[in-house]
Amino acid sequence: MHHTDVYGVTSKGEQELRGSATTISPPEVELLVRLDGVLTLMQIRQGMSAAALETFDATLRMLIFKDLAAMVRPDSFAASLQFQFSATALTQANAEADACAASLKNSSYYVRIAHKRALPPPRTPGQRLSAIVVDDDPQLASFLSQYLTFEGFDVRVAGSRAEVVAEFRKPPRPDLVLLDVMLPDADGFDILLRIRAHPALKDVPIIMLTAKATRESVLKGLAGGANGYVTKPVEIDALLEAVRTVVGPQ
Repeated sequence: MHHTDVYGVTSKGEQELRGSATTISPPEVELLVRLDGVLTLMQIRQGMSAAALETFDATLRMLIFKDLAAMVRPDSFAASLQFQFSATALTQANAEADACAASLKNSSYYVRIAHKRALPPPRTPGQRLSAIVVDDDPQLASFLSQYLTFEGFDVRVAGSRAEVVAEFRKPPRPDLVLLDVMLPDADGFDILLRIRAHPALKDVPIIMLTAKATRESVLKGLAGGANGYVTKPVEIDALLEAVRTVVGPQ
C-alpha cells in the first residue's frame, strides 16, 4: 500500500454500511466510511486519531481481505480538483460529530455553519433565490420544491448524476442545495466534495438529506463541508428552520 493509493468501498462494503446492524469492528467502520474512491490514503490519515493511525494498515488489510474495500483507479477529474481536508477541519469535525448525531436523533435536524459565506451576488428588486434539490424520489423532490417555492426560491431538481451536472451548469448559481446522501448512480458525499472544490460553488450552503443519523455519516459530511443535516422522513418545520439558518437573512 502506498500513501497515494486510492481505495473505495465494494458493493459488499456498501451493504455492510447500509445494513441495520454491522458485523465489523468500530475501527473498520471508521475507516470504511472514509474510503470514498477520491481521497488518497495520505489524505484520509490526516483526519484520524493517533490511536486509529496505529492500526490503520492492519485495519485496511482486513477490509480488503473481507472484500469490503478495494483499490480504485484514480479519477482524473477528482485528481484535478486537488482537494483535501485540512487537519484542523477534520479535528473540528470529529469533535462535533457526536453532538451532531445526538441532535439529529433528538430534534430531527442539525445546523452547522462550516464556511464563511461569500457575499451573495447583487439582485434586482424582487429577484428570487435559487435552489437545487438533489433527490431521486420524485414525490419527495416535488414536496420539497413546493415548500422552498413558498420560501422565495426558484427550484430546480436533479435525481441522477447526469442531471446534477446539467443543473449545476445552468445559471443562476444556487443559493441553496438540498443533497440526498444516497442516489442510484452517485454518492452524495462525492457530490459534496466536488461542489466544495469548485471555485464558483464552494460557498453555497448545502444541507444533506439522510435516513442514517450515524456518527460515521455525520463525520463524513462535516469533514466534507456540509452546512447542515436533515433526517428522512423530512419534517418540514425542521427543514425550513435549517434552510433559514444556513442561507441567512436576505
